[in-house]
Amino acid sequence: MARIAYPDDSDPEVAALRKQIVAERGKLHNLYRMLLNSPPVAQGWLNFLTAIRQQCQLEARIRELAILRIAVINKADYEFVSHVPFAVKAGLSQQQIDAIAQWEGSQLFAERERAVLRYTDSMTRDVHVPDDVFAQVKPHFDARGMTELTATIAAYNLVSRFLEALEIDPEPH
Repeated sequence: MARIAYPDDSDPEVAALRKQIVAERGKLHNLYRMLLNSPPVAQGWLNFLTAIRQQCQLEARIRELAILRIAVINKADYEFVSHVPFAVKAGLSQQQIDAIAQWEGSQLFAERERAVLRYTDSMTRDVHVPDDVFAQVKPHFDARGMTELTATIAAYNLVSRFLEALEIDPEPH
């Protein structure tokens, strides 16, 4: 059970924002329900994550690979379970999804994917990315791609930390 209450969905202060979230996300997920405790934070979050997931040029496959790895590292089951369907749709196999936790010992990932996973690990675990890790990922992306990859990793670390700190309830299946 979540550590703080979800707000009253009928509150007129959040009605328009709730409607926007449902229109953009298909439903009001528990993450966004919780965010509605602070309408300005919910609005900013929606704008930022919409840009990351729907407006960037970063390949969906790379984005979802990084998100799943972040979820594993941060023990964010809600995030992992929520993104498996997106990962499959983006072309990751179930074998690759199952191997993300132990990717270093797996032969299922190409050089570019391994560089992304290494970069994701560094940003998530250590914050400071060593030069050799950056040097391995940089050749695979132009400046925009590196910006979008880095922002995606940063954003989904935010998501998992928010989910886990407040123990937001998983979505019903």
